[in-house]
Amino acid sequence: MSKATDQRDESATAEEEPVSNRILTVPNVISAIRLCMIPVFLVLLTEGYDVLATFIFALAAGTDWIDGQIARRTHTVSKLGQLLDPAVDRLLMISGVLGLLMVGRLPLWIIAVVLVRDGLLLVGGAFLLSRYRIRVPVIYAGKVATTFLFVGFVGLLLNWPLIGGFGIADAAWLPGFNADPVSWGIWFVYAGLLLALITTVYYVIAACKELKAAQNREAA
Repeated sequence: MSKATDQRDESATAEEEPVSNRILTVPNVISAIRLCMIPVFLVLLTEGYDVLATFIFALAAGTDWIDGQIARRTHTVSKLGQLLDPAVDRLLMISGVLGLLMVGRLPLWIIAVVLVRDGLLLVGGAFLLSRYRIRVPVIYAGKVATTFLFVGFVGLLLNWPLIGGFGIADAAWLPGFNADPVSWGIWFVYAGLLLALITTVYYVIAACKELKAAQNREAA
């Protein structure tokens, strides 16, 4: 059986997975706990507990896949979970860049790109779901981009070990490319950012197609 056939079978299985209206499920509880970790992380970082804050952020980010895996393997996929899981990812991403802004370890342009991108996905996704009942599924490349960014944020929060930059650009807003020492995490951030922008284009195109189809159905 070819790889393409396997992917089609997996996609069909995901589409056929029953979705319930249950609220109190194990995956939803895990997502709620991850959500509660976000303010804890920001408070610890503000109070100067960098290592503990990094641990909390890494724990919240590292358990991203657990709730989805449990939901699929135990057949407890719920409508709330389909909304809560990606929303927690977006909020965790936003809190990560805000935390790095507070400690001054991430250029402002990267923070702006991440905030605009995730704000667009949050607001746009909520509007399409509430107005047209459209939900664009998260693709694997989007999950990889999120993972790269989370790993990069952990490295920048930990700020150790530092490695020398390439020294090919004399610009403070390009850490890693200038000569200043920087955390290894910046390279994961660059890779995740590039992949995130590519997947955003896919999400926008997919959403426009779904929106056009929904509007055609309404007109008919």
